[in-house]
Amino acid sequence: MSIAELPITIDSEKTAEFCRAGRIRRLSLFGSMRREDFNPERSDVDVLAEFEPGALKGVGFRHFGYGEQLAATLGRKAGFCSRPNGYIEPSIRREAVPIRERA
Repeated sequence: MSIAELPITIDSEKTAEFCRAGRIRRLSLFGSMRREDFNPERSDVDVLAEFEPGALKGVGFRHFGYGEQLAATLGRKAGFCSRPNGYIEPSIRREAVPIRERA
Protein backbone atom coordinates (compact mmCIF):
# COMPACT_ATOMS: atom_id res chain seq x y z
CA MET A 1 0.00 0.00 0.00
CA SER A 2 1.25 3.47 -0.82
CA ILE A 3 0.31 6.84 0.67
CA ALA A 4 -1.93 7.47 -2.36
CA GLU A 5 -3.95 4.34 -1.53
CA LEU A 6 -4.63 5.26 2.10
CA PRO A 7 -8.29 5.57 3.10
CA ILE A 8 -7.65 9.05 4.58
CA THR A 9 -6.06 12.21 3.25
CA ILE A 10 -2.71 13.22 4.70
CA ASP A 11 -1.64 16.87 4.60
CA SER A 12 2.00 16.39 3.62
CA GLU A 13 3.03 19.96 4.55
CA LYS A 14 1.59 19.75 8.07
CA THR A 15 3.06 16.28 8.51
CA ALA A 16 6.49 17.48 7.37
CA GLU A 17 6.31 20.41 9.80
CA PHE A 18 5.37 18.07 12.68
CA CYS A 19 8.28 15.76 11.83
CA ARG A 20 10.80 18.60 11.55
CA ALA A 21 9.73 20.07 14.90
CA GLY A 22 9.96 16.69 16.65
CA ARG A 23 13.09 15.56 14.79
CA ILE A 24 11.24 12.52 13.47
CA ARG A 25 13.04 10.92 10.55
CA ARG A 26 10.30 8.46 9.63
CA LEU A 27 6.57 8.48 10.33
CA SER A 28 4.50 5.45 9.33
CA LEU A 29 0.89 4.31 9.66
CA PHE A 30 -0.09 0.77 10.62
CA GLY A 31 -2.93 -1.16 12.25
CA SER A 32 -6.63 -0.93 11.46
CA MET A 33 -5.99 1.41 8.56
CA ARG A 34 -4.73 -1.64 6.67
CA ARG A 35 -7.89 -3.68 7.29
CA GLU A 36 -11.36 -3.68 5.77
CA ASP A 37 -12.99 -2.70 9.08
CA PHE A 38 -11.30 0.74 9.04
CA ASN A 39 -13.89 3.51 9.13
CA PRO A 40 -12.47 6.81 7.79
CA GLU A 41 -15.06 8.77 9.78
CA ARG A 42 -14.57 7.10 13.18
CA SER A 43 -11.39 5.02 13.34
CA ASP A 44 -8.21 6.35 14.85
CA VAL A 45 -4.86 5.84 13.17
CA ASP A 46 -1.88 4.01 14.61
CA VAL A 47 1.40 5.80 14.00
CA LEU A 48 4.99 4.62 14.39
CA ALA A 49 7.59 7.38 14.79
CA GLU A 50 11.30 6.82 14.36
CA PHE A 51 13.34 9.70 15.76
CA GLU A 52 16.69 11.08 14.68
CA PRO A 53 19.57 9.98 16.93
CA GLY A 54 19.54 12.03 20.13
CA ALA A 55 16.20 13.66 19.33
CA LEU A 56 14.58 12.56 22.59
CA LYS A 57 17.45 13.60 24.82
CA GLY A 58 16.04 16.11 27.30
CA VAL A 59 12.49 15.85 25.93
CA GLY A 60 11.09 14.30 29.12
CA PHE A 61 7.34 14.48 29.53
CA ARG A 62 6.91 16.56 26.37
CA HIS A 63 7.15 13.23 24.51
CA PHE A 64 3.65 12.42 25.78
CA GLY A 65 2.25 15.44 23.95
CA TYR A 66 3.40 14.20 20.54
CA GLY A 67 0.31 12.03 20.14
CA GLU A 68 -1.98 15.00 20.71
CA GLN A 69 0.04 17.18 18.36
CA LEU A 70 -0.08 14.50 15.70
CA ALA A 71 -3.84 14.06 16.15
CA ALA A 72 -4.25 17.79 15.48
CA THR A 73 -1.99 17.49 12.44
CA LEU A 74 -3.93 14.53 11.01
CA GLY A 75 -7.34 15.82 12.05
CA ARG A 76 -8.24 12.59 13.88
CA LYS A 77 -7.36 10.60 16.98
CA ALA A 78 -3.93 9.03 16.70
CA GLY A 79 -2.21 6.24 18.60
CA PHE A 80 1.41 7.41 18.75
CA CYS A 81 4.12 4.79 19.21
CA SER A 82 7.89 5.13 19.13
CA ARG A 83 8.96 1.91 20.84
CA PRO A 84 6.74 -1.02 19.88
CA ASN A 85 6.54 -4.12 22.03
CA GLY A 86 9.20 -6.57 20.86
CA TYR A 87 6.62 -9.30 20.23
CA ILE A 88 4.56 -7.24 17.80
CA GLU A 89 7.27 -5.01 16.35
CA PRO A 90 8.04 -7.30 13.36
CA SER A 91 4.40 -7.30 12.23
CA ILE A 92 4.11 -3.53 12.74
CA ARG A 93 7.18 -2.92 10.60
CA ARG A 94 5.93 -5.28 7.88
CA GLU A 95 2.62 -3.51 7.50
CA ALA A 96 3.78 0.07 8.16
CA VAL A 97 3.14 2.59 5.38
CA PRO A 98 5.62 5.50 5.53
CA ILE A 99 3.92 8.89 5.20
CA ARG A 100 7.04 10.96 5.85
CA GLU A 101 10.66 9.90 5.55
CA ARG A 102 13.93 11.79 5.61
CA ALA A 103 17.32 10.38 4.69
